[in-house]
Amino acid sequence: MSIRLEQLVERLGGQLKGNAQIEVGGIAPLDAATSSHMTFLSNPKFRAQAEQTQAAVLILSEADDEAIVAYQGARIVTRNPYAYFAKAAQLFAAQAAIPVAAGIHSSACVDPDARVAASAVIGPQVVIEAGAVIGERAVIDAGSYIGRNARIGADTHFYARVTFHSDCEIGERGIVHSGAVIGADGFGFANESGVWVKIPQVGRVVIGNDVEIGANTTIDRGALSDTVLEDGVKLDNQIQIAHNCHIGAHTAIAACAGIAGSAKIGKYCSIGGAAMIHGHITIADRVHVSAGTLALRSILEPGQYTGFYPIAKHGEWEKSAALVRNLGTMREKIRALEKTIKSLTAQPTEQKND
Repeated sequence: MSIRLEQLVERLGGQLKGNAQIEVGGIAPLDAATSSHMTFLSNPKFRAQAEQTQAAVLILSEADDEAIVAYQGARIVTRNPYAYFAKAAQLFAAQAAIPVAAGIHSSACVDPDARVAASAVIGPQVVIEAGAVIGERAVIDAGSYIGRNARIGADTHFYARVTFHSDCEIGERGIVHSGAVIGADGFGFANESGVWVKIPQVGRVVIGNDVEIGANTTIDRGALSDTVLEDGVKLDNQIQIAHNCHIGAHTAIAACAGIAGSAKIGKYCSIGGAAMIHGHITIADRVHVSAGTLALRSILEPGQYTGFYPIAKHGEWEKSAALVRNLGTMREKIRALEKTIKSLTAQPTEQKND
């Protein structure tokens, strides 16, 4: 399996410099590529490696193309080499994919009232409840569960053991990795004299097109209104999205982040790993929250926001923590000193005026 450069550039664009008939069989890192590979340079810090790479083809930016002299292979010059690499990798992956015949495995349990497209693939021991709709060319791998009246769009792929509860929806070309649970009850309780009374969670989870959801990530259904993920959202593994959240289009959230109930996150945002987003707050479009940050208040302007204390040796951290605990007392002492200094410096002027 290989791709000729002229075919690649016809599909993906870019400016080809070199032999258009070269065929490559895959993509490899700069330092591991051979004459059968293509590689890419997305960070100028690695120009020295790019000069020495053995790859047949180098994907790079215009600035890097001008800077790199020693490399003698073919080049594809593009505005975003990393994105170009990703698209090329998709082509190679599609070539290598093992075709799967459409149809329903004999061990699957599909309710007669469910609608499954003839081109869909339903794996072993899948359960599909009444009223569910499975779109064209969708793939539901072994052991997954699709609840009543759930809807899965065309070309969407559920890996093994995905749980997709009743009434939830996902659009086209979605990817949901193993262990994800979509549409479980949100954490909703009312307290009455110390006893927790459950609030029925009757909303849905509604997911747009081209969304990817990582392994063991959980997305709770809404309490009354829906939990919504717009088009192009990318979720890493082990993320918690609570009930009634709204995640804007093309926002990416890294592993172990937690989004509390009714938080609204804008479009084109990025949330770093293990970041925590408080409930009922709003985060504007194009906000970038650093890893480990706790966002307790709304963020209404784009930009990068960071809220953690840098790592240090334990003894140094203890000293810093002690200082932080005493900041309030220190502040009051400084204010008292300022008042004293002000009164002392004012006395000579008052005496002179007398």
